[in-house]
Amino acid sequence: MRIGIIGAGFTGLSAAHNLLKNGHSVSIFEKDEGPGGLALGYQERDWNWSLEKHYHHWFTNDKAVLNLAKEINHKVIIKRPKTSVYVKGDIFQLDSPLAVLKFPYLSILERIRMGIVLAFLRYNPIWRPLEKINTKSFLQKTMGRRVYETIWEPQLINKFGGMEENISLAWFWARIRKRTAKLAYPQGGFLHFANALVSRIKELGGEFVFKTEVLELKENGGKVLLKTQGSEYEFDKVIVTLPSFFFIKIAPSLTGEYKEKLMKLKGLGAVNLVLRLKSSFLKDGTYWLSVCDKKSPIMAVVDHSNFMDVTNYNRDHIVYLGNYLPMNHRYFKMDAKAILKIYDPFLKKINEKYKSNLIGLEVFKAPFAQPIIPVNYSKMIPPFKTPITNVFLANIQQVYPWDRGTNYAVELGERVVDFMLNEK
Repeated sequence: MRIGIIGAGFTGLSAAHNLLKNGHSVSIFEKDEGPGGLALGYQERDWNWSLEKHYHHWFTNDKAVLNLAKEINHKVIIKRPKTSVYVKGDIFQLDSPLAVLKFPYLSILERIRMGIVLAFLRYNPIWRPLEKINTKSFLQKTMGRRVYETIWEPQLINKFGGMEENISLAWFWARIRKRTAKLAYPQGGFLHFANALVSRIKELGGEFVFKTEVLELKENGGKVLLKTQGSEYEFDKVIVTLPSFFFIKIAPSLTGEYKEKLMKLKGLGAVNLVLRLKSSFLKDGTYWLSVCDKKSPIMAVVDHSNFMDVTNYNRDHIVYLGNYLPMNHRYFKMDAKAILKIYDPFLKKINEKYKSNLIGLEVFKAPFAQPIIPVNYSKMIPPFKTPITNVFLANIQQVYPWDRGTNYAVELGERVVDFMLNEK
């Protein structure tokens, strides 16, 4: 079969790789100039490695993507970085049971209580009963109000801003269950890994059409017609990996209940400010800093240089300042300097002299990066099969209960191909 794939993120790349191994003809369309989707990377002139526009890493139990890396002989680096929380103006390591027991702003009984609940979530393999439970209510009842208000409420507010009230416990369970102390990272960066996968796909006969946006998709006599600026392409089947609202935009024939179901799926965009510094921002060696402060303008501080060696980036120390925000948020209309001006008072609380080490800054924005996962989300997930004959949908809103990430993008690509090829 001749199959078209819209989107060269890791779902599209994974689907293409698997289809080609099954002997099909594949063409991948991508509006950006390169592959990777939300893991799209860039590279400064003096760097040996690329850097993601939106921070990424893998857990050591991310089997789908690690197996793919092994299959295409791409080296993966594994390290154990430090993970901490920012609470009441101080930074505390909080990435092990011992660290939880040492946390000073809770009583010993509160620390033990929190540890027991986290252990239950981590070692409980069954998630379906949890999706009916509200995260906020569960954490307040099981850990206690002070624990919730000190550690978890600020993080939920900063992550979901205004939509944190109805988040499913299955989502929170997956965040705890999935974490590993050691993290993995592809040598050269995610762009290098994506390009290695592109090369393998081309070797297998796959075609890429970069810098080309699909403007319309429609059924055409049992085939699927894709329209771009000035060109038309016909396929036997098409896999769409775009967010649901983009799928609606390019497929005007979608109507009724199916379209309404897609429109009910909510999500947030991402705004990442990336700083390049002469020295590390987080001086205690922390890689990932979750900000437990409801008034903070930043959700998380990710000091990439406390994870990957700075020699790969010409000794530039790289810091991500991350936020998930609705698309109408003012940050989406602001440049990097304007955003840094807002962040600056908070950043100085952590590192008063960081600006004297500032080399450069960039801001990267994505219209959709974080699905909102309410209670009973499994009833809302759209199927792979769409009302348009021979058109299949595979995007991060179908990744559940696990959180979005390249591992599940790869797994999703494998699953949609298996479904499509075995469809009766």
